[in-house]
Amino acid sequence: MSALLWDSHCHLEDERFTGEVDAALARMAEAGVGSCICAGSDLDSSRRVADIAAAHANVYGVVGIHPHEASTFDEATLPTLAALLKAPRIVGVGEIGLDYYYDHSPRDVQRDVFAKQLEFAFEHQKPAVFHVRDAHGDVTDIFRAHKGRLPAGVLHCYTGSVESAREYLSMGFYISLSGTVTFPNARNIHDVARYVPLDRLLMETDSPYLAPVPKRGQRNEPAYVRFVAQRVADLRGIPLEELAAQTTSNVETLYGIGG
Repeated sequence: MSALLWDSHCHLEDERFTGEVDAALARMAEAGVGSCICAGSDLDSSRRVADIAAAHANVYGVVGIHPHEASTFDEATLPTLAALLKAPRIVGVGEIGLDYYYDHSPRDVQRDVFAKQLEFAFEHQKPAVFHVRDAHGDVTDIFRAHKGRLPAGVLHCYTGSVESAREYLSMGFYISLSGTVTFPNARNIHDVARYVPLDRLLMETDSPYLAPVPKRGQRNEPAYVRFVAQRVADLRGIPLEELAAQTTSNVETLYGIGG
């Protein structure tokens, strides 16, 4: 396969990759994955993302406050994120959004912090990475409230319905699929993989989480995005190389990389 894949969302800054980032990137390259995007969850992890991106030419990053960490948001958060956006290969804001499954931060705080970071991304003309779990209704409401001031963005690790995907696509967003699309019983995600236009799809691992079949139960890593891409290509009935070429173009378009 000549077209290189992207892992559009991973967490090399996670402690499970401590001391192993270089080895993971070497395996990524061997698997035909050219680059990856590492995502922050709070200020500390966002700083680690910036450090990893600065040290590796094939690693890009996004920085932001995950809904789990929304309670940590204070008056110093946005100025710190603004400074990090100036670091080498930091290309967006994320991951941001709402998570009503775990509720690690109060929902009203999550909504407030999400709205502030959404506005922040728009003001800085950076794309945003959206984390949404059991909260599609409120996320859609917030998007509608910011109509006309929405950044470009992607629904990462998408596990929602085709109907929700249709609404996000109508707002101009991309949809990113992870290892969950390889799970045999994930029929709704299989439907989404077939439905989303090819020029609006991204591939990701969300490593170290959600290792795809046939790596279930292992620590996930960027090299394994090949399994995600192969499954999506099979579901769509297209060659892996075609999917790789288009999804690579999509990542680079969304984040303004290359060209």
